Amino acid sequence: MRDCIEKLPGAFFLSFPEKKDFLISEVAERFPHFSNPVFYGDLVYYPGAKVSFASVPNVEVSTVGAKAAGVSCGCASSTICEGDVAADGEPVAVEVPYWCATAMLEPKKVEFASIGEAARLLKEIQRNWGSYQFTQFRRAALIQEKLPYINTKEKQFPFTIPSSPIGLYTLLDSNHMVFSEKTSSSLPAGLFRFVEDHVNPPSRAYLKIQEALVRFAEFFGCDGSDTESSAKIGGTADARAGVVAREAGGTADGCNSLAGRGTERADSVIPKEGERCFDAGACPGGWTWVLRKLGCNVLAVDRAPLADSLMNDPCVSFMTHDAFTLKPQDLGFFDWVFSDVICYPERLYDWVLMWLESGMCRNMICTIKMQGATDWSLVKKFADIPNSKVVHLCYNKHELTWLHSGVAK
Repeated sequence: MRDCIEKLPGAFFLSFPEKKDFLISEVAERFPHFSNPVFYGDLVYYPGAKVSFASVPNVEVSTVGAKAAGVSCGCASSTICEGDVAADGEPVAVEVPYWCATAMLEPKKVEFASIGEAARLLKEIQRNWGSYQFTQFRRAALIQEKLPYINTKEKQFPFTIPSSPIGLYTLLDSNHMVFSEKTSSSLPAGLFRFVEDHVNPPSRAYLKIQEALVRFAEFFGCDGSDTESSAKIGGTADARAGVVAREAGGTADGCNSLAGRGTERADSVIPKEGERCFDAGACPGGWTWVLRKLGCNVLAVDRAPLADSLMNDPCVSFMTHDAFTLKPQDLGFFDWVFSDVICYPERLYDWVLMWLESGMCRNMICTIKMQGATDWSLVKKFADIPNSKVVHLCYNKHELTWLHSGVAK
């Protein structure tokens, strides 16, 4: 049956739920050479797409190797750029689009005669397979039942995103499917959901910071290697030692953690008990609520007060102010600085640079809220900040999230 597998050119991009129009618009603006898309529900096939593995989480691509492979453009940079041309004259993409939950990087098509035959083909290639379907739902479910079990249940925060590879397959009709063992996400169809608390959080925005922290741990967290983890967290072993020292220092100001810990791997880099956090634009307090659950001391700043439970929390200091007009030197050092403020991305970028240049914070997580048409050149500025990552979260709306891991000067 493997002889019947047809390798397909290009790539398939699976959009986040209800974000297909955003994905199509992004590709048209950033990669206009990806023409003639074919639609299979939320799965969009671009036959002319050239996707670099530099876009896959936790995979680094040598800039020397990139240019040595024959990639060229008009700029002086040694890295692959949007609009670059490969040795064969075909354009090269820098990354998987932001509005893409996962991409089939090496797509193939195959005809199969039965449910069992389809399952056997996939199992012969690798163990883990996620499924996205726009048709033949029952038939796909029966195929999935014959594959090794994949946990798609709602997650408790915090948890660690798996590092093992997972493929993706989609039925085109009752006897044909497209699939790729290599994808851009190690999550089934690139998605997950949390078990929600419908009682205690002041707003559903708490889900966004939980996902942002899980993603932060995915990109910058410990992977079992002390050397690599220290480099990802701050760049040096000394910096990592400083983080460990803070972990061992206990809770400041007599504040106790409000929740137990999750997996060791996620906990190695997310906010910890006693760390100092700045929550800009905090009202009504969803992000502050999560940080207090982790045992942090929080300075929350907004023009409106937080929920009463947080206003009465001795480990939450509240300030009525425009958070973006406060100077880092007047507030002191923070382990974490957060912003979910509704503002123009240009203003957020200037604010971020002010904090980074001040040396008064270690890590930052900010929501980039789009105002009208997306300015992709500005998004690139966020992404180009050293030790940073820009992602679209499952719990984002018309937003991207900027993650930054670093050590204070």
